[in-house]
Amino acid sequence: MFNFAGKTAIVTGAASGIGEAVARELAALGARVVVSDLEQTACDKVAASIIDQGGAAWGHATDVSDADANAALVRFAEAETGALHLAVNNAGIGGAQAPVGEYPLDAWRKVMAVNLDGVFYGMHYQIPAMERAGGGAIVNMASILGSVGFANSSAYVASKHALLGLTKTAAMEYAAKGVRINAVGPAFIQTPLLTDNLDQAMLDGLAGLHPMGRIGTPEEVSALTCFLLSDRASFITGSYHLVDGAYTAQ
Repeated sequence: MFNFAGKTAIVTGAASGIGEAVARELAALGARVVVSDLEQTACDKVAASIIDQGGAAWGHATDVSDADANAALVRFAEAETGALHLAVNNAGIGGAQAPVGEYPLDAWRKVMAVNLDGVFYGMHYQIPAMERAGGGAIVNMASILGSVGFANSSAYVASKHALLGLTKTAAMEYAAKGVRINAVGPAFIQTPLLTDNLDQAMLDGLAGLHPMGRIGTPEEVSALTCFLLSDRASFITGSYHLVDGAYTAQ
């Protein structure tokens, strides 16, 4: 078990799915968690549940595609808890499904604004706060599609490939300054983003793409994420870690 007592964490996209699982696990392990997502009501609901279970949490609505909103999120974390030590840049969207020659331009821009710009803006403000706190750790939520392609998902795939380059570059820049930065690449996971938009036959088809024969759970992604944030991963930075049931081993 890891101990995050005395540490403050920001988790974006934390109102459901992977982000919620990470926020809950960090809080259970002693962290003070700022639960961030688009809707304040949804953030407050998860934060209240964490508090009911004995944890420390605050809700803060944030549109990660807005630079000023990311700055405000970090200011809030520091104001409420005194410092920022950990961040999980998990917020993301899937985008439209179409081949490159037909991909809607507005959909392309929206995916990049959330999945790539949002992570850059997050780190842009998180890293100086972590330096002020004496160091920290960041996990950027990528995807298996950060290393392989997937037809009709050009914006999502491109955003996640770019996210890996951003992660590696930032990790090199801040390795000697006490801030570790890694990326996690989940395969298809049982989240509302997936299960709310696909019928059972489609979900079964996705499960069959994984050699393990199933879709992963948010908790399985959270377990790796929390390890990478912990002191047990003190010599791990600038790397990309898969949670994919051997999807990319094929």
